[in-house]
Formats: sequence, structure tokens, C-alpha cells
Amino acid sequence: MAWLTWLREAWDAGAAVLPVDHRLTRDEQDALIKRARPTAVFDGAQLLRLDGAPVDEAVAVVVATSGSAGEPKTAELTHDALRASVLSSAERLGVGASDSWLCCLPVAHMGGMLVLLRHLILGGDVEVQAHFEPVGLARSGASCTSVVPTMVARIHAAGETLSRFNVVLVGGAALDPALRQPPLVRTYGMTESCGGVVYDGRALDEVGVRIGDDDEIQLSGPTLMRGYRLSSSQPFTEDGWLRTRDAGSLSDGVVTVFGRIDDVIITGGEKVWPQEVEEVLRAHPAIADVAVVGRPDPEWGSAVTALVVPSDPAEPPSLDAVRAFAAERLAKFKAPHALQIVDAIPRTPSGKIARRAL
Repeated sequence: MAWLTWLREAWDAGAAVLPVDHRLTRDEQDALIKRARPTAVFDGAQLLRLDGAPVDEAVAVVVATSGSAGEPKTAELTHDALRASVLSSAERLGVGASDSWLCCLPVAHMGGMLVLLRHLILGGDVEVQAHFEPVGLARSGASCTSVVPTMVARIHAAGETLSRFNVVLVGGAALDPALRQPPLVRTYGMTESCGGVVYDGRALDEVGVRIGDDDEIQLSGPTLMRGYRLSSSQPFTEDGWLRTRDAGSLSDGVVTVFGRIDDVIITGGEKVWPQEVEEVLRAHPAIADVAVVGRPDPEWGSAVTALVVPSDPAEPPSLDAVRAFAAERLAKFKAPHALQIVDAIPRTPSGKIARRAL
């Protein structure tokens, strides 16, 4: 709960906060601090002054991106953008000061940070779960929370549900279709947009969505970051839209996300989006978790390869079974050409598949 006090004091004083994930190694923490160049570091006991670079007075929080596709950057988020994010979300969800929130995600990432900011901006009570515990989360007395899909899966595996909550925001990665039911609200967004700005496929008020070249999803609106800190690389178009590097479509106001543009697999001249295949394969009863990648192949150019964590390690699924299951639900060229049994799928702290580690 000390984080609430520090965040409130910094918010009221107009200072900016850089949250550092305690789960990072010391080398990773040092690299983040070196990259962000703060003017002071609080180590839990004392405040250490550094020869850093001040931020613009409009900036409230500096947050490291997930790093799922490379080295994390640090996004500068302003008071106005964060307030717009919280208020537009509250309006869409119909929540306010009378609703309590459970914070069970790391506050070094947008999901956890936004729960604390909802407390500061909306005034509702907040409960903090320092370590994820499925049963404790499911039986919390809070009315709202924010989680990632892996947490939802583990809660159900523990024999619990999230039905006690009024609202459960789920973002950061694809959600198993079998778990998509109220009170879960699927969100799409990123650190650079102050978290989720598309709820169950529809953009929040004042958030613009358009599809650019290469089917890229682009965003506009009051929740966008000021820019990457101390970086000449900025992901904005000439007319100010945020380039997400995610591919998708927009039809009748509904956004469908295909996946990261850089992750697309070109096999036999056809495009295959790993996320689409992963969503299908997660429904296979013999598959506990899965990631889909392209591996070099002399015939196909790139072979669709499924890395599978079996539900029962003693009886892993065969390639033929996985291909047949996928081919009943997808075009045959999307079905995996290769299967690799693994113990676990590497993920980032926010629950995304760490594809560079596959």
C-alpha cells in the first residue's frame, strides 16, 4: 500500500514517477534506470539523488513498455492522458467512487498502475494483492479488477470463477474463447495509449481507430503518450496517430486484432497470424498452453510450428491430432506443419508471449 502514498504525493506535487518491477534482475533494473535517467531513486529506505534528466511538467508517469518484441522503451504519460484513460474507461463500464478495485497486477505495468490511478482519480477503495493467488483473487470482496489471460486460466484451473466481480478487465494477450463471458471485458491497448482503449472490440469515447498500411491498427485521442523518453524514435504518423505495429481490421466499428505485424508467418505465400492459430489450439483438451511460430522450411519458406505444453505430459498430443483439430476450424494452410512439446511458454511479466525467446 506504500505505493499508493508515493503515487498520490507525486501526483499532487506534479512530479513524475518511474515504477521499476521488483521481479527484474539487478542488471535489468540498472539498465532501465540508465535508459530512463531519473533524477532520484527511492530504494525502499532512502532517496538517492542522481544526475538524471528532468521530465516535462505535464508528465505524471514514465512506464517501461512490455518488451515482448524487443528491448523495452519508456513511455512518458501525462496527467491529462492518464485522467482521460481512467474517466473514459469508467464511463464505458459504468463505475465510479462507490466501486472498489483489486490491484493484483504489477504496478510497474499499465494494468496495475491504472488500478491505483482509478483510486486517485475516481476515489473508490482499492485492495492490493502483493502476490497472485488464484483462490484469494476469486474470493476478493472488491467489485472490479484487472487481470491477464494466464491469471484467468489459473483461477479456473483452481476450481474458481470470477463471477463475484462486477467488472473484470482482461488484456495484454489473447483470451481463451471458452473463458469469454461476463463479467470479463476484453481490452486492447498498450502502454503508449495509457492501457486499454478498445473494450470488447469497440473503442472508448474520443478514441480514434483506423487501419493503415500493412493492416496496421493506428490510434488517436486524448490518452496517447507524450512520446518515448529521451528517444528520437517516435511511433507517430505525420498527422499524429499512434502506430501500434499490430495488424487488424475495422468493420462496423468493431476492431479485430490479428497480432504483431512482425510476427506474421509467410508459409507457401500465405499469411498466417500466430494469435489466430493459438486461440484455436488452446481449446484442444490435450493442450494446456501453446505458442505458434514460423520455422525455416525448404518447401514452405516458413513452417507453421506449434510449441505445445501438454495437459498431461505423459500423453502429449500428436502432430496429426493437432493438425486435424486446427483444420476443422481454420483454413488448412494455417494448421501447424510441425509440433514441438515444451515444458512452458515464456511470457513477459504482463502475460504476453515472449516471442523472441521461442
